[in-house]
Amino acid sequence: MDDEPPQLPRIEASIAPAVGFPPPLVFLGFILLGLLTDRLLGLPVMPIGRDLTWAGFALMMAGIMVLIVSLGLFRAYGENPEPWTPSQAIIARGPYRHSRNPMYLAMLIIHVGYAIWDASMGVLLFVPFAFIAIDRAVIAKEEKYLATRFGKPYEDYCRRVRRWL
Repeated sequence: MDDEPPQLPRIEASIAPAVGFPPPLVFLGFILLGLLTDRLLGLPVMPIGRDLTWAGFALMMAGIMVLIVSLGLFRAYGENPEPWTPSQAIIARGPYRHSRNPMYLAMLIIHVGYAIWDASMGVLLFVPFAFIAIDRAVIAKEEKYLATRFGKPYEDYCRRVRRWL
């Protein structure tokens, strides 16, 4: 896991993780479901002050920054961030030194930040559902594919770096 990606033969486009949807839509869907829940059930607004509202905004900005850096690394390595496309490299730099899934972590942070910024109890209530959906429906499939694709180098990476944080 040096700075350079391992040199691997190109593989067939049909050999890729079995994820057939864009993961950001999972987060967007749960945020919208939370907002709808707020409206339909008349959930109370979270009792937060101005400082906490700004903390929510700061969390969203931090998540966006992690997302931008992670996407930049994908581009630098010639990787496609769409999870249904084949991988040619294991990225272990930048935020990938601390999390195997910094893009999903960033989206989760944005979700939490939005809930706080909007003082939305409904949006906050759906954070665990978004986490579980991404963990089980996306990450589990990606990790199975990556273990098959890269073998021992990926297993070593998994031993060194946690799935989330």
